[in-house]
This record gives sequence, C-alpha cells and structure tokens, in this order.
Amino acid sequence: MNSMLDRSLRIIVKTGALQMIDAAGLPHTYGDGTGTPVVFRVTSRGWMRSIAMDPDLNLGEAYMAGGLAMEQGSIYDLLALLLDNARKVRDYPWIARLYHGLRLWLKRVDQYNPVGKAKANVAHHYDLSGALYDLFLDRDRQYSCAYFENEQSSLEDAQLAKKRHLAAKLDIKPGMKVLDIGSGWGGLGLYLAETCGARVTGVTLSEEQHKLSNERAAQRGVTGHAEFRLLDYRNLNEKFDRIVSVGMFEHVGIGHYAEFFGKCASLLADNGIAVLHSISRADGPGATSAWIKKYIFPGGYIPALSEVTPAIERAGLYITDIEILRLHYARTLREWARRFADHRERAKAIYDERFCRMWEFYLAASECAFRYGGMNNFQIQFVKNQEALPLTRNYMIAQEEGLRAVEGKRPRFKSIQAE
Repeated sequence: MNSMLDRSLRIIVKTGALQMIDAAGLPHTYGDGTGTPVVFRVTSRGWMRSIAMDPDLNLGEAYMAGGLAMEQGSIYDLLALLLDNARKVRDYPWIARLYHGLRLWLKRVDQYNPVGKAKANVAHHYDLSGALYDLFLDRDRQYSCAYFENEQSSLEDAQLAKKRHLAAKLDIKPGMKVLDIGSGWGGLGLYLAETCGARVTGVTLSEEQHKLSNERAAQRGVTGHAEFRLLDYRNLNEKFDRIVSVGMFEHVGIGHYAEFFGKCASLLADNGIAVLHSISRADGPGATSAWIKKYIFPGGYIPALSEVTPAIERAGLYITDIEILRLHYARTLREWARRFADHRERAKAIYDERFCRMWEFYLAASECAFRYGGMNNFQIQFVKNQEALPLTRNYMIAQEEGLRAVEGKRPRFKSIQAE
C-alpha cells in the first residue's frame, strides 16, 4: 500500500528502526535500522489518511482513540524517533506545510485571551481533579520546570531548588510586598512568605488552585503573610516591591504581551525587581501544536525570546538578566511521566482510559519537544531602575546559600489533599 502516510514517513525517517503495520496488516520499515526497534500499528485506512494529512493534530487523536497502537516500544519512543528525524528534515510533505502555514496565520486569533476567556481557558486544564495532579507532581504541587542542581537531585529537591533560584534573583528583603502572577497551588508564594519573610499576594484564575492555596496558607499559619486571590492580574491596582511569574506567561498570548509588561511596569515599585519564568522556543516564532491547543492548553502559546524582549523594552523596562534552562524541563517531564505510569490505574478510576492515553501523549510529546524540538525555559529579570540591583550576579549565589540555610531549619510541608 503506497499510502500518503507511508510516503510521508519515508521523507522524514532516515535514521533509527521504525516499522508501521498498516490497516491491512502489512509491515513497512523506515530508517537505517540502527537503535532499538519501534513498531506501531494503525487500525484503519481512515486513521492512516488523517495522520498523514495533519499529524500535528491527528497523531495524538489516533493514540487517544486506539487508532494507533504501540506493538513494540512506547508512545514516547515513537515520538522521540519521529521528532529526532524531523528536526533534520527541511522538505516536509506539502500538506503538513499547508496546515502549519494556516496555524501561523491564525495564531493571534487563537491566542486572543481577554479577561473572561482567559479564565475559561485556565479552567480547562487547572480545574481538573486535584487528585489527578497528586498522582504525578511533587508533594508541593509545583507544575512547572524544576531546577536540577545535579544528577542525584530528586524531583522534590529540584522543585525546591527552582523556588530558591527564583527567590535569589528577586533579592527579597523581609517585609517586602511580592506579587506572584499565576500563583498555582501556592507553593512558591508560601516559600517566599515563610523563607524570605515577604508579604505575598498571589493571583490565579483557577478556582481549584485558589481554594487550595488559601487552605495551605491557613494550615501553615501564614495567612497574614500570604494571600491568594481569584483575580486576573490585569485587575490589580497596587504597587509591589517584587513581581514573579512562573509558568503563566505561556497562557498570555502574543497579542497581549504589551498589555502584560505594561501592567507589570505599572504594578512594580520604582526600585522593584521582577522575574519571569516561561517556556520558550529556540527556533524563533512559531505556532501552538494543534493537538495541545485542542486538548491541553487552549489559548496558549510558547514564545521565542525575539517575541518577548521587544515587548519588555517597549514597556520602558530594563532587562537585567536572562538565563536559559536547557533540558531541565525534559527531565521534569520524564519524572512526571514515570509517576503517572506508576499510578495509571488510579488516574483511570478518576477519569477513563481515553483520558489516560491523552495524558500519556501529552507528557511524552512535551518531553520530546524539550529534547528534540527546540523547547527550553527562560528566566528573565527586569527592573524599572537599572540601579536597583548589585553590579554583579554574585548576590544571587550568596542569596541561594542563605536561603538554603533557612530551609534546613524548616519542615518540608506536604500539599493538602484536594479530594
């Protein structure tokens, strides 16, 4: 069967050992035969046609529906082989180029996130059952890239190190007012209140995160120092000494970057410091994966640095430090996927088999994007006054050591079970 899918795979897969079993049960091999064999089966001609025409959307849909089944290796192995080959190819099938061009053309429409729509998009993902997130996140429910200081770091160690790393860049003094935009389940805000002595205001659009954050603050006796609001950051009208945002910027949308940094400029005190932590794409501006947009993060977009820094500059802010975290998120996702696999039956009891396959695909595809697809993370520090910081970066190292000493005197709290 000389199908469109067969022709596409022959264009893309030049290395590795890939075999597709088509809808008629016939095997087709691709690559140079090196490495561990990966074998998958497509159950119908319809799925073969759909995957070939728009793999960005339909490969994931086929896996969710059982239209694509793994015979040897995992869905991660298949995606890793395909993406590792795809990054070396310049002559993609014409239909894939067409769909990609359409998505680039429509990206600003897809990412239009006014106040009401932004809340609905957040609810799609972050108001899922809290019991689900407890299956694969660390016990502080950090749902963003961890910071692995060495090869021996556990996920819990790395998520604590991430909070410490960010706090050091913020150079917080006790009593300072800190705003956490997109505060999640409160872990970073509670750390800044407990370890740095800050007065933290966290804002989130997720009702589940808002509820749990305030429950945790009450449990730990810091409600006077850490307050979490169900509020869009655009509706704030206060001044803060420090602003931090972790894993939220991916939900802003490119058409709202001027609005985001303009608001940061108005909220930041004259001598304030802000740190933005976000996923970024190393290969320049692009478009959100169609499958990710439909099933995981509607309205979301991962920016290139070239799309972000001009918006900061136009807001009248000084960029004072940029750090690129390479492969830290790949390792984070690998650990999340392992933990999810260990608790898959519990996830299936909460939702169903289709959801589990969706989540497996999400975690596998995301890890592959960071290993082979040019995704990484940036941390951008910016200020209104370039004299607000010490002259060299050495203060960050000193701050981290000081914070590490304080942490050693405090217990590590476990997140409240949501259900």
